[in-house]
Amino acid sequence: MSRAEALRLAEQATFGPTESLLTSMSQQSAVAWVKAQLASSGSRYSLGLGDAIHRDTSGKEFCSLPAYAGPNCWRDWYSTQPLVWDFYRNATTQPDQLRQRVALALQQILVVNNQEVSGTYGFRLYHNTLLEQAFGNYREVLRKVALSPVMGEFLNNVNNDKAAPNENFGRELLQLFSIGTCDLNQDGSLKGGTCKASYSNEQVRAYAYALTGWTYPVGGQTGKTCYPKGSNCRYFGGDMVPLPSMHDQSERALLSGVTVPTGSTASQALDKVLDSLMQHPNMPPFLGRQMISHLVSSNPSPAYVQRVAQAFASGSFSTQGQSFGSGQRGDLAATVAATLLDAEARGDAPATAQGGKLREPALYLAGVIRALNGQTDGNDLGGGWGEALQQHVFRAPSVFNFYPPDFAVPGTRLSGPAFGIHNASTGIQRLNYLTFLLFWNGSLPDSTVPGATGTRVNTTVFEADAGQSTVLVDRLAALCCGARLSTAARAEVLRAVDSIAADPKRNPAWARDRVLQAAYLLWASPAHQVHQ
Repeated sequence: MSRAEALRLAEQATFGPTESLLTSMSQQSAVAWVKAQLASSGSRYSLGLGDAIHRDTSGKEFCSLPAYAGPNCWRDWYSTQPLVWDFYRNATTQPDQLRQRVALALQQILVVNNQEVSGTYGFRLYHNTLLEQAFGNYREVLRKVALSPVMGEFLNNVNNDKAAPNENFGRELLQLFSIGTCDLNQDGSLKGGTCKASYSNEQVRAYAYALTGWTYPVGGQTGKTCYPKGSNCRYFGGDMVPLPSMHDQSERALLSGVTVPTGSTASQALDKVLDSLMQHPNMPPFLGRQMISHLVSSNPSPAYVQRVAQAFASGSFSTQGQSFGSGQRGDLAATVAATLLDAEARGDAPATAQGGKLREPALYLAGVIRALNGQTDGNDLGGGWGEALQQHVFRAPSVFNFYPPDFAVPGTRLSGPAFGIHNASTGIQRLNYLTFLLFWNGSLPDSTVPGATGTRVNTTVFEADAGQSTVLVDRLAALCCGARLSTAARAEVLRAVDSIAADPKRNPAWARDRVLQAAYLLWASPAHQVHQ
């Protein structure tokens, strides 16, 4: 790869370029780098405490018990803050960057949130599953999601009773997790040019019936009787298990010509549900376009969507003598490879003027730290800067994620999902975040956070070039935005840097000040905010 293509791929497939990463990528082809990333693993969620919250039989408020009481009880046992710690530590340091990026995409499609469900250990299991399955098969992803007690509680499918089935999970399974609301061509366009419903309310109800009869896994305890009668107590430590007394056994007609036969068990019915979704013609373009949108471009051409959809449908993708995927429909490794290695994604620059996407907050927060040799324990990037930028990971406001996948950029005909949370306030907060890192020296470690490091950057390696403003600015720009930085913008950054005199007698910190000035202006620039 050229240095420019390496930068482009790093922005699409990692949490942001570093100098060492770009050097490494420039010594290999894009195909070889993606192949290696698909084989890479290691990132996990491990922080936070265990399942005692759902095994306590005292009948008292858990955080009032002497063994657990304290100011951080809810944080460590119930919240997703420990996952935020792991998320940003992994994003800024772990080498399996593509796995993490795909898992982030999956968690924004298959949303659960900590605003309506509590239990750190359950969220840890759910999101570790998404990491593990990031390059697996989407059918297995849907199975694990359908059986997750966290999802079961979030969308009301745990202890769902045949007598009056709740339709929440069944509806979102169709609308958001698999096929979408409109019939699609394989290039993602609307069949017939208008939205024709891909399912009816009657079919939603059929799915709700088919998905009844699941309860929490064994392991939960309480000082009271578990409700409803015959069900297991609340517990998140595994997949939900069948509850035959609540499962509907009537014949149910699903999509794709699939029928749940009379007398089917809950497990057999779930298999039929998955069959009906995986066979549906909408799924390849629906999932393919979302993967493109999360990784590469908010406005892919129909031909690009169709090529990625074909990889999803066939479970395979080949280019430059390399093959990806198992050959099974729904293979995510093939889908991701097709997304990143497509002609529309590769090269030094986008193929069309509308290529690229707004850098969403989680990528922005991690990317600056990575580029400027920083470190973080993640503690400032959830309830602090994550809230300020309206993307507090693991706490999406609803099952519809932080922003709509089809959000239109105001005043244009372009799609720009992340623009759904980009406004005057959050735009200014991005600049405030840079001020926090560069001019306020970030934050010190919090002694209550395991393995605390605080959040800060280290610009020392760039100070050697501070005496030559053109060298300094071009070095930082190569990390920040490459050729997207216009000649006029570059000139303004140079002017600002040169305004800081290289005079150690008057200002012993002049070299550092020049680096900070350049970094602030470059990472604040539109050339960085929108990557192509």
